[in-house]
Amino acid sequence: MERSSSALGTLGAWTREIAIVVVGALIASTLLRVFVAQMFVIPSSSMENTLMIGDRVAVQKLVPYQRGDIVVFRDSLGWLGAPPPEEDLWQKVLIFVGLAPDESSNHLIKRVIGIAGDHVTCCDAKGRVSVNGTAVNETSYLYVDPVTGRQVDPSSMSFDVVVPADSVFVMGDHRNSSQDSRCHIGEKIIGRPEGYQAMVPTSDIVGTAVAVVYPFDRFHTISRPTSFERVPAPGIPPAKPVIKGDRVIC
Repeated sequence: MERSSSALGTLGAWTREIAIVVVGALIASTLLRVFVAQMFVIPSSSMENTLMIGDRVAVQKLVPYQRGDIVVFRDSLGWLGAPPPEEDLWQKVLIFVGLAPDESSNHLIKRVIGIAGDHVTCCDAKGRVSVNGTAVNETSYLYVDPVTGRQVDPSSMSFDVVVPADSVFVMGDHRNSSQDSRCHIGEKIIGRPEGYQAMVPTSDIVGTAVAVVYPFDRFHTISRPTSFERVPAPGIPPAKPVIKGDRVIC
């Protein structure tokens, strides 16, 4: 009888130890997801060839974004159309504690081209995007067709905008397959200023993509291109977008 009680006591102690370890790991994982980093799955071709459909991307939340960074943001502007279907309870739990990547379709991922106060235009005489009067060399990341070897143009449509306060102007790397800020310049929303739909609120930004971690054969880190280093500081951000030239709707 004493041996049985001793065995039960040992089993109970082991169970408590395991429970403490598991709960501690879940708490640590949740804190990391909320404050440090989170995993997302790439759902579309808009960031090819930098990011491919199905890539698992690590997104950090500690270091502030800058021009040229790739950011994940919530779709508060409704760029994706109808709201996505709800995930099941277990999927929500696993995502919340950081044990599964966020595959929900209410987030987007694009490259920051202009920050608040930036004057972003396209295209100059060489077909390039310019920020604050400085042309940006985007050849290091724009999509290249694997069959023809031809790189897409920086933009097939012209635009001229000044980014308002607390907003960013974003574009995909695969410019011919990206419904980005350019595509919403001409949208009109009752009660909102012109160009409102084109500017992503900074409050919607989750973090900056820093690495593709899966599939393993595509593992690589993601760094900010040096082409934005020459861009001058932004001006004083206007309270609302300033739109000149074409009113684009894709």
